[in-house]
Amino acid sequence: MTMHRRVFMKSGALALVTMGLNPSFLRRSVFATELRRTAKGKILICVFQRGAADGLNMIVPHGEGAYYGLRPNIAIPRPLRGNAATAIDLDGFFGLHPSLSALKPLWDRGLLAPVHAVGSPSSTRSHFDAQDYMESGTPDVKSTPDGWLNRYLATRGTCAECAAPSAFRAVALSQTMPRMLQGPAPTIAMSSLNDFTVRATGSSAERLEALYRTGSADLIHGSGKETFDAVKMLKSANPQRYAPSYGAEYPRSQYGQSLRQIAQLIKADVGLEVAFADVGGWDTHVNQGAVNGQLANRLDDFSRGLSALVTDLGDRMDDVVILTMSEFGRMARQNGNGGTDHGHAGALFVIGGSVRGHKVHGRWPGLAPEQLYEGRDLAMTTDFRSVFGELITGHLGASTTEGIFPKFQRGERLGVL
Repeated sequence: MTMHRRVFMKSGALALVTMGLNPSFLRRSVFATELRRTAKGKILICVFQRGAADGLNMIVPHGEGAYYGLRPNIAIPRPLRGNAATAIDLDGFFGLHPSLSALKPLWDRGLLAPVHAVGSPSSTRSHFDAQDYMESGTPDVKSTPDGWLNRYLATRGTCAECAAPSAFRAVALSQTMPRMLQGPAPTIAMSSLNDFTVRATGSSAERLEALYRTGSADLIHGSGKETFDAVKMLKSANPQRYAPSYGAEYPRSQYGQSLRQIAQLIKADVGLEVAFADVGGWDTHVNQGAVNGQLANRLDDFSRGLSALVTDLGDRMDDVVILTMSEFGRMARQNGNGGTDHGHAGALFVIGGSVRGHKVHGRWPGLAPEQLYEGRDLAMTTDFRSVFGELITGHLGASTTEGIFPKFQRGERLGVL
């Protein structure tokens, strides 16, 4: 591998764009002792469905008659035993889209906790703004400089006892640093694990070289020498092919491979605490489809990736929670193009060994005309910050979310944990 000692800095975080990582080699690095100290902690994996996923066709309210009136051509048929082209019943009222069949075993095992009618209090229907608000954790406030996950990391959370958290404590498997992880706490963005490159431009190269030689940490907030020692060692390593455990088969999509590499990092015990991946293609204005079609194809890839990740991690899921999210839902009524327009509330999944699974969480608002938000959308009954905050305190162990979600007063506990 060719190593370019160039660094890209944004919001005080070190963005490492990687294309190859040998976890067994990392364990032998100069900071292996510290990694072992943090490796057994809790881990949160966030998966962002960019484009506004249709929560009403993901978690189907088949017990709601109005659902079928609003969507005569794209509604998912009521569950019918022996018929795979119908909703997969969960509790007699809600069901999964049939393309989410890979998640049904997780429901049966109590690992899957869907949350319906969840979203942002912001009324925006802009993808850009809604994603920004969900990642910053401050709806309708565009001036927030950092993301809610970075603010959590800055509080040190479960790593409060660590003298120096792992350089790989927070990793995004994405081309750029997601808004959620931007901020003063060190984070890493990796495009893949087939190479390892530190990028920057101009005079940054010389400064980085000086930092590497002297161990100075003014630019990279204390993680410099350890990180670049690891880079130097990884340069000469021969990455080994990763074999998922227990017969797990990840989709070959970029999203599926990102989840595969997150599992690789977790099992490498590199001190990972927060991981991020995203998947696009959810903006289904035209030809959304019902049991088959555009949305069904996205959901198949989405669910098979999550199922493979859970299978691959095995018993480690006792310490892992997977959180999915999307910036908003879709309009309750189908449009004239066989699709759905931008809506308000949607749905998400929480998956893990510690969750209160086998239950659809959140208060269902109904789909009657007088129950719709602005007369057109599923109404929000659960603020996304309630779900995120419950995971930060109940799973990651933060004592409070006051500084993580400023000015947000959480109501009654949702109970996903």
